Amino acid sequence: MSKHTWTYANIGGNTRVVVKNGKDIQHLAELDEKLWAVLACPASGLEIADESLKSMDSDGDAKIHITDVVTTSQWLCKMLKDPQVLFEEKAALSLSDIADEAILAIATPLATDGIITLEAVKAAIAGATIEAQAIPAAPYAGDVIAAYKACQEAYATYFHTAKLQELGLATLPAEAAVPGLTEEKFAEMGKNIADYEAGKAAAEAANAAALTAAQAQYKPLEKLLLLCRDFVTLLRNFVSFQDFYAKRGKALLGRGDAKDAPWAIFQAGTLVIDQRACNLCLKVSDMAKHNTQAPDSGMFLIYCNCKHQASGQTMQIVAAMTVGDIRNLKVGKNALFYDRQGRDWEAEVVKIIDNPISIGQAFWSPYRKLGNWVSGLITKSAAEKEKKSFADMTTKVQTAPATAPAAGQPAQPAPFDIAKFAGIFAAIGMAIGFIGSFFTSLALGLKGLGWWGWLVIPGLLLVISGPSMILAWMKLRKRNLAPLLNANGWAINADAIVNVLFGNTLTDQAQYPMVKLKDPFAKKGLSKGSKWTIAVAAIILGIAIAVVTLYLCGFRVCACFI
Repeated sequence: MSKHTWTYANIGGNTRVVVKNGKDIQHLAELDEKLWAVLACPASGLEIADESLKSMDSDGDAKIHITDVVTTSQWLCKMLKDPQVLFEEKAALSLSDIADEAILAIATPLATDGIITLEAVKAAIAGATIEAQAIPAAPYAGDVIAAYKACQEAYATYFHTAKLQELGLATLPAEAAVPGLTEEKFAEMGKNIADYEAGKAAAEAANAAALTAAQAQYKPLEKLLLLCRDFVTLLRNFVSFQDFYAKRGKALLGRGDAKDAPWAIFQAGTLVIDQRACNLCLKVSDMAKHNTQAPDSGMFLIYCNCKHQASGQTMQIVAAMTVGDIRNLKVGKNALFYDRQGRDWEAEVVKIIDNPISIGQAFWSPYRKLGNWVSGLITKSAAEKEKKSFADMTTKVQTAPATAPAAGQPAQPAPFDIAKFAGIFAAIGMAIGFIGSFFTSLALGLKGLGWWGWLVIPGLLLVISGPSMILAWMKLRKRNLAPLLNANGWAINADAIVNVLFGNTLTDQAQYPMVKLKDPFAKKGLSKGSKWTIAVAAIILGIAIAVVTLYLCGFRVCACFI
């Protein structure tokens, strides 16, 4: 049983431990592992500097586990007089806060006004090579040295063969290139270049050794300053998901201020698409692995390929859409992604995982699917008829008699197929008659049932949309971030629920003022009341068609009216 008293809070619908002061960090080893929100996370690719994450990865396995976090906390408590200074989250320390004498001795010469900063340490490391060994000046221009090396072997062969020719032991080829300098000058040039390259190699080796020594010398101090800035940030995301559930005022577009912070270390930025800004965006390292687990999140997910034009960098992200409609969201749609540094990336949608966004969207989903199905059938039928018509036409052309009609005689048109058209008209008449009789029966049935019979229409709407709305409500209550993080190599120890209210904060919609504007190019149309009447009539017609279709298929739907 831990002797330390922990603070608990309701974070994301779950009771979680809150690390709020230096005493909590001192007793972090006593916190039951079952109470941690995260068991492990990657040691790179997060919105914490990789060098900070690597300094916490004590066993070098590219993962940060609970043991790594605890080990880091214990080291910090030894290096600092009071770990409370970690909550300032600054890459700077007062010399009076350092408890370790060895680190203090290194920091003192670099401090300004009793403050040591990470920038000062990095400058000291970079400047370590200045006092090592200077690289000698080159005896010739770079292109001259390159030309010498290219001709060195051929010229050496020429001078050697010339000496043998003087002794009568060899003959220079007629095509041999004659050097434009003497053998003595050639040898002198070679010696100068060799001395320069040897001196350069020695200086580079001395500088590398000096840099390695400086890095080793300043490494503990650099690690301390990195962790002063980033360790508490990791704790808020590792122990409780505190940063993820923090309230924020606007989308992260690289133009936010301190009031918008903090953001979770796994949030890569903001995707702007279809007049919405999606703030829950994660980098994806393995698309195939991610796609196997991501659907379990219950969220509507948009996968994008992103490219930063200035640097040529590319990456893949997944964004959760938690507000609005989905009708304009499709594969191939272009968007804009802002990373945490405010850089804009071109984004293209490459995959969509369809899950409910809202109850309202779920209500219209059956009708939208029906419309898409009908539209698909019409398109398919039209395409097939066009293909058949074109095939018939080409067949007639190919099988037409070679002889042309006599001069002055017009071509004979194809005979009118009255049977074909009679069948078409009969089918259309039957369909119209059936729908008309259906509406007549429906009206008579409603009249016979009394006033409450008109409740049948909203009842039919609920019958059609109700299952979709119930399913959406159940999924929206259980939307979970954990599968997305697990797919990225995290080990999540507790659910990270994204309910409707919280989901509304993760996607910002465009907001327009309530103003009445006139469009000079607008086409005069129907009144608002007329539009509503047409919309209701269209819905009723759709229901009627659906009921008729089911009836023809043998289902006794609304049998009292048909």
